[in-house]
Amino acid sequence: MEVFRRLPPPADRRPCALTIGNFDGVHRGHQVVLATLSTRAREMGLPSCVLTFEPHPREYFSARHGQPAPARILIERDKLDALARFGVDRVCIAHFNDSLAALPAERFIREMIVDGLQARHLLVGDDFRFGAGRAGDFDMLTRAAADGDFELAQIPSVREGGDRISSSAVRAALAGGDFARVQALLGRRYSMSGHVIHGRKLGRDLGFPTLNLRIPFERPALSGVFIVEVEGLGAEALPGVASLGTRPVVERDGRPLLEVHLFDFDRDIYGELVRVVFLRKLRDEAQFAGLDALREQIARDAQAARAFFSSTPASGAAPADGSRT
Repeated sequence: MEVFRRLPPPADRRPCALTIGNFDGVHRGHQVVLATLSTRAREMGLPSCVLTFEPHPREYFSARHGQPAPARILIERDKLDALARFGVDRVCIAHFNDSLAALPAERFIREMIVDGLQARHLLVGDDFRFGAGRAGDFDMLTRAAADGDFELAQIPSVREGGDRISSSAVRAALAGGDFARVQALLGRRYSMSGHVIHGRKLGRDLGFPTLNLRIPFERPALSGVFIVEVEGLGAEALPGVASLGTRPVVERDGRPLLEVHLFDFDRDIYGELVRVVFLRKLRDEAQFAGLDALREQIARDAQAARAFFSSTPASGAAPADGSRT
C-alpha cells in the first residue's frame, strides 16, 4: 500500500476510486465502505484510495477552543495496517491545519477530490460533510458529479440490532472495558502496536519489569489496568498485565504510556515491534499514597491476571467476551 503524507505530487497522481474519512477504528462499518470501494475500483481498473486527516479534525477544533482532545481508538500504524488488510491500495494523509479547515467546500471538491487525487469514482457515507463549516454535503457532491469529472455513490450506515456501528460506539465500549462489544464492532480483538522504548526502569525497581510503548496522542480511548497478550516476541502470544495511563504516582507530565509486565520473561527487547492485545479490564487507573502501595497493587493485578490465564490452557485468541473457556 502506498502512503502519501500530503496530496501526491503531480508525477504520482493517477485516477483512482476514492473514499474520504477519519476511519478511526476501521470498524465493521468502515470495512463495508472499504470492501465496496475495492469492488468498484477493480471493476473500473483503478487503485482504491483513502483520503484521511492528521490530526483528526475534532482534535484540531478542540485545541483551537481550549477543549480536551477527543479520544482516539487507533494509533496511525494500526490504522494503516487495517486499511491495507481491507484492500486499500493508497492512503493520502492530509495535514489538517488552518488552511484546510478554512477551505470552502467547492474548492475542496476541485482541489482535493478532482485535481489533487484524480478521483473517477467517489464513495461516501450517509453522514459525510466537508469543507469550511462543514458546508459541503451529498447534494453538493451530486451537482459536482454532474459535470462528469467523477461518479458518485453513497453507502448507508451499517447497523446491528438497530444501533449504528460507529467510532463513537467503539469509544464508548472501550471506555467501559466492554471488550466483547469492542470485538463485535471491530470484527477483531482490540490491540495496540509499537516499538519497545526505554522507560524510567521503575517497574524493575518495584519487582515488575515492564516493556513500554509510547502513545503518540494525548487521549487514548481506554485507560486503566488490563489483562493482555503480547504478540511479536515469539511463535505464541505471551501473557501479561498492562497499565495504560499517565502514571499519576510517578509522573506529572500527563503523557499516556502503555506499560506491560510479561510473566516469567527476561529478555532485552528494546526497539522490537510488538502488538498488545487487550483481553479484560481489571480496574481504573488510581492514585496511591506511595511506591509501596503501588507495588502491593501491582502484585494483586499480576495475581489476578495469572489466575485468568491459568484457568484454561494458553491460546492465541480469547473468546469475544474476553474470557477463556
